[in-house]
Amino acid sequence: MSNTPMAANPLTRAVLEIDEYVSGLGWDQPARLFALVDTARLRREEPRLAAQLGLDDAPETAAGLTPIEQDEVPAGRPLDEFLATIAWPAAVTGCALTVERLMLPPSAEAQVPSNLNEKKLAQWVAAHPDRQEVRMTVAVLRDGTRDSAVRLREKDTPSEVLTGGALVPGLAEALSATFED
Repeated sequence: MSNTPMAANPLTRAVLEIDEYVSGLGWDQPARLFALVDTARLRREEPRLAAQLGLDDAPETAAGLTPIEQDEVPAGRPLDEFLATIAWPAAVTGCALTVERLMLPPSAEAQVPSNLNEKKLAQWVAAHPDRQEVRMTVAVLRDGTRDSAVRLREKDTPSEVLTGGALVPGLAEALSATFED
């Protein structure tokens, strides 16, 4: 049974469930991609898979989304290029991605040297004394609904996870594009 707190809506619950799962794997993990499927539909159309996922005990009327981890995200390929190759079948209601990154506080923005290529900028950020390691879990639904969770490595407890639909807009946009025709 999950320790994920009961969130207000199914998408937030799915984001927190994914965050909890990935948190249990520790830090320094590769990016992970998840399909989000309607739990009731999964139980109805794929009862064996639902049983394998432990969903056969939930009430038939339980609303929710079930995250299903997909194949490994290729490490040597830029994330935006990889996401551009994805097309989801109709049974997939949404998708989610977890990724770890280094970030700087807004106060460090003025210190960024100009004319750095992407590799040099990443090295500069990695060496900055105010850098923070974060894990972001971002989810989108076909209808455009979004939610995300951000966990700082230095505050690695469930009670310190930030949630909100607008925390990682660029990644949410890239995930939304995987549902475009």
